[in-house]
Amino acid sequence: MYQVVEGQDVYKTYELKDEAHQAWAKLAPERGGILYSWGVRGQELFYLDRATFEDPVANIRGGNPVLFPIAGQLTDKKYEWNGVEYPMANHGFARNLPWEVIATGTDDGAWVTIKLVSGAETRASYPFEFEVVYTYRLKDGVLGIEQDYKNLSAERMPFYAGFHPYFVASAKALDYDTDARTYLDYNDGEVKPYTGRIDLNGLVESTAFLDAERRDIGFEPVPGRSIRLEYSDVLKYVVLWHVAGKDFVCVEPWMALTGEFHRRDELVYAEPGESVTAWLRMRLE
Repeated sequence: MYQVVEGQDVYKTYELKDEAHQAWAKLAPERGGILYSWGVRGQELFYLDRATFEDPVANIRGGNPVLFPIAGQLTDKKYEWNGVEYPMANHGFARNLPWEVIATGTDDGAWVTIKLVSGAETRASYPFEFEVVYTYRLKDGVLGIEQDYKNLSAERMPFYAGFHPYFVASAKALDYDTDARTYLDYNDGEVKPYTGRIDLNGLVESTAFLDAERRDIGFEPVPGRSIRLEYSDVLKYVVLWHVAGKDFVCVEPWMALTGEFHRRDELVYAEPGESVTAWLRMRLE
């Protein structure tokens, strides 16, 4: 019923297969640990700009890029910590570094576990020792990402991770099933009431739901194709983004809003020797 198939698509790849639900998930660990294809009932649900995927130094437009140790941007792409200034690229560095495959299996769905550890390159912009472990699991047609952010440093490790999934979309004005009452519009900096629909047409910057109590969101990016994301409590926000003329919408669970290393109001901390765990599930309803 379940398979993990190794292959080659510019990079070494792993495909999780769930034959009963005509479902698959493809990842390229060496290309930022990215999940670049997800489909259910024979339908591809992720958008992918293949040129950015194939270019080893480009930021991939598509799939589900990993955002760590930050989600979003920082002013002038830098921040200060303990009196020292560090550079930090938009959305952090994890999406551009190779991850290591440490295990695969088919005993509980089809799954692959990958790992990213700190090194000289990460310490140049983030002065902490860490081990991040993700398990991508495809089971009963549902795609899950089980996350473990472990602090190997002697001091508390701050971060705010997230994901950046690109969903194939035929419209940019969508109804979102969420109990959020307000959202932040980064285009004008205003907090606005959410009345059931957000139209991304004409917007360059993103928007972010602010006050949802439920940890799930549903939307229909293509008529008749209803997708739901479910996630753990530490993922407090969902950010929406698009690019004009491109057939996708991004619906992104984040731990904190952009620029959090400057504000430090909602930083997530892993204590020395301990982990913060989280999970995200995506399903076609």
